[in-house]
Amino acid sequence: MTRAAAVFGPPAFDAAEIEAGYRLFSRPCEFIAGVTTVDRLPAPRGIEVAFAGRSNVGKSSLLNALTGRKALARISHTPGRTQQVNLFTLGEALVLADLPGYGFAKAPERAIKRWLGLIDAYLLGRPNLRRVLLLIDARHGVKPPDRRWMKRFDEAAVVFQIVLTKVDKIKPEALAALMAALGEELANHPAAHPAIAPTSAVARTGIPELRAALAQLASVA
Repeated sequence: MTRAAAVFGPPAFDAAEIEAGYRLFSRPCEFIAGVTTVDRLPAPRGIEVAFAGRSNVGKSSLLNALTGRKALARISHTPGRTQQVNLFTLGEALVLADLPGYGFAKAPERAIKRWLGLIDAYLLGRPNLRRVLLLIDARHGVKPPDRRWMKRFDEAAVVFQIVLTKVDKIKPEALAALMAALGEELANHPAAHPAIAPTSAVARTGIPELRAALAQLASVA
C-alpha cells in the first residue's frame, strides 16, 4: 500500500527549532576515523546520520555548510574522491558519516565495487544509524543508481531522507515540479522520511532547516 504523496514536502520549523539547530552545529566537530573496511569502524557512540549520494552530488559542500567549516570535508570536482567512510563527531551529540559516492567515479572497477560493498555493509551493520540523508542534485533529479539505493533502504528498513542539493542552479518552477514528482515517487517507499529538504551550500538555502531537523533527531535517545 502506498502513502499519499501529499505528505511529502519541505520541512517547516519555528524560530526555537532553528536556534536549536544552530546551537548543535556550533559545537566542536572533530574527525573520528576514515575507514575502508567495515571491520575497522569504531564502536558506535551515540546517534549517527549518514550522507549518501552519487559522486559529485555535493556531499562535502553540504557537510561544510552545515558545520560552518570550509574544509571539514574536502571538496573536489573529481568524482569519486571520497574513497572511505569518514566519521565526525558533533560535540558528542551526533555522529556524521560521509559515505563514498556511487554511480560514477574515475577509479578502477575493483575499487568502485569495494566502495559499494563498504556502503552496503555499513548501512546494514550500524546499529546506531538513525537516518541516511540521500542527496540528489536538483539539476538532474533522481537517477537509476539513486533508485537502486532507495530500494535497498526499503529492504534493510533504513530510514532515508531526500536532500536536494544545488537548488540555486534551477528555477523555482522547476524545483516545485521536482518536489511534486519526488513526493509521488517516495509514496511507494516505506523507508522514506516525509520531509524533502531543498538546499544550496552556496546560497545557504535550507541549511538552517536541515540543521533543525538533525537537532530534533539528536534529541531522541
